[in-house]
Amino acid sequence: MAGVEVGVTLEDLKKKMADFAKERDWDQFHSPRNLLLALVGEVGELSEIFQWRGEVARGLPDWKDEEKEHLGEELSDVLLYLVRLSDVCGVDLGKAAMRKLEVNAIKYPVKLCKGSSKKHTQINAGNNAGGGGGGGGITGSIYSDGCTNSSDGD
Repeated sequence: MAGVEVGVTLEDLKKKMADFAKERDWDQFHSPRNLLLALVGEVGELSEIFQWRGEVARGLPDWKDEEKEHLGEELSDVLLYLVRLSDVCGVDLGKAAMRKLEVNAIKYPVKLCKGSSKKHTQINAGNNAGGGGGGGGITGSIYSDGCTNSSDGD
């Protein structure tokens, strides 16, 4: 496919999505709510690919090339809507993701959770390592307007 770039960044995708919407005069339709609902719809389409298959091996060795290509298209739809939603909401998605990885490293310390699938609330019960309160001391706003988020959602 022409125009496919190697090493594409979230910033590249953000700009391409913004330009795509602007060229079509779609900004008027790209409210956070509408983008979220579109994203959820795409996640549903992605889920349908795996529905009724049972467990699937890593690397999808039993899948046909066409099935993998379809999966790539649906994963891309999810990614593109997520990038667009974060842009419209003024969230630096790359920074938010890196911060979340830092928070998760605190919630799930290797010495307490290696090899375990337990939720952090089960692992940290009575330990207070990485307990609530906004991410165990990780600071730095991910929001372009300078706001902070006090939720501790996973």
